Amino acid sequence: MALSPAATVAAPGTDDPYPRGRALAAAAEKVIPGGVNSGTRFVGEPYGFADAQGPRITDVDGHTYLDYHAAFGAILLGHNAEPVNRAVTEAIGRVDLTGLGVTPIEVELAERVSSVIPSVESMIATMSGSEATAQAIRLSRAVTGRQHVIKFQGGFHGWHDAVARNVISTRERAYGTDPLSRGILPEAIASTLIAEFNDLSSVQALFDEHDDQIACIILEPIPHNVGALLPTTEFVNGLRELCSRTGTVLIFDEVITGFRHALGGFQEVLGVTPDLTTFGKGMANGHPIGGLGGRRELMDHFDGRTGDVLMAGTFNGHPLACAAALATIDHLAENPDFYTRTHALGERMRTGLDAIIAELGISAYTSGFGGVFNVYFTPRQPSGYRDLLDNDNAAYVAFHREMTQRGHLMLPMALKRNHVSGAHTADDVEQTLAAAHEVLGLMAGDGRLVRS
Repeated sequence: MALSPAATVAAPGTDDPYPRGRALAAAAEKVIPGGVNSGTRFVGEPYGFADAQGPRITDVDGHTYLDYHAAFGAILLGHNAEPVNRAVTEAIGRVDLTGLGVTPIEVELAERVSSVIPSVESMIATMSGSEATAQAIRLSRAVTGRQHVIKFQGGFHGWHDAVARNVISTRERAYGTDPLSRGILPEAIASTLIAEFNDLSSVQALFDEHDDQIACIILEPIPHNVGALLPTTEFVNGLRELCSRTGTVLIFDEVITGFRHALGGFQEVLGVTPDLTTFGKGMANGHPIGGLGGRRELMDHFDGRTGDVLMAGTFNGHPLACAAALATIDHLAENPDFYTRTHALGERMRTGLDAIIAELGISAYTSGFGGVFNVYFTPRQPSGYRDLLDNDNAAYVAFHREMTQRGHLMLPMALKRNHVSGAHTADDVEQTLAAAHEVLGLMAGDGRLVRS
């Protein structure tokens, strides 16, 4: 599937297919730092979007793409899914925002989430995943009286100081001090310790070094921020046993995996129950909401009357976001074939890409789970971040960019995964595989890919 013809002609004297997009980006830069409201959104063409329906998104110049970026995974059912839009529309005109007490829909959402996610006995609604992980770490420190947090190299848990370090690090900075931003207190950076995913010994070494000072371990059960590193059973069971034995809080950051891979999150798939779970993104099919849930005795520390941990947020539990989340979760519960379909399409994408890689004889490996897929350009199948240090990031970006140029939107940024939504079809996947065959063939032919 190639780009659809542009809805506008190129600028006079040029063959620019993105005149409106470039103009919009220029206008944005005058009033928004960098021209975008989140630092990773600017990637060049396509610059801006005007419409999104089902599995497709259309830019301001009229080019239409099959959307596999899916707003970093927030689009789960497909763009503008009718059940979600209907629920939000019906909620408009009722209660909007009260700033005190609680609304029926907030209670209904908490009841629904508690009924489907194994670890959740009680929950709070936030406006984003970053807020949820910040509260989870604060709560862990409060209940344990300990200082240190363990996260894994490559894991992303939001923008706040406690975890804004050692995400997609270079070889020189990986596992060392690699903050994402200036302005973070050195003490905050030093209080977060870095381990290797799927390496239980690296976690145990940190416990040995910081005896009785580990408040929590936070991890993406599948580190989707760096594609899709799949956890071993030994690793996740070992983390659960270690935390139970030491009184450390185990936090599953399911902001990406939650609701996408199973109604009960990836913890349902693993059969491992964390102490706290954060969620967001796909739970409301793109509407702004996040949440934190867990054991009641932990969550009760947020009780404003008797608790000792502050929970505040004017827009927490916003009725429209709650309506969107309820509609999304109810749709998933009422249509269990959603997971059958998206998992099958994801598996077809991965096996199809495997066949292309084998045919071309290139050094690359697919990975993923359910509807998530990506291609690593590495000499071996990665299991942890150390393996990703050998990824050909330039090839990764080029593959995604050239797929986008052919009408298959994939974020042109190293190690970002791709998502199949509930609106994609088998024909969409076959068109994407045909484009991938063309792109990878061209990249192999001109020497941009290593032969296996």
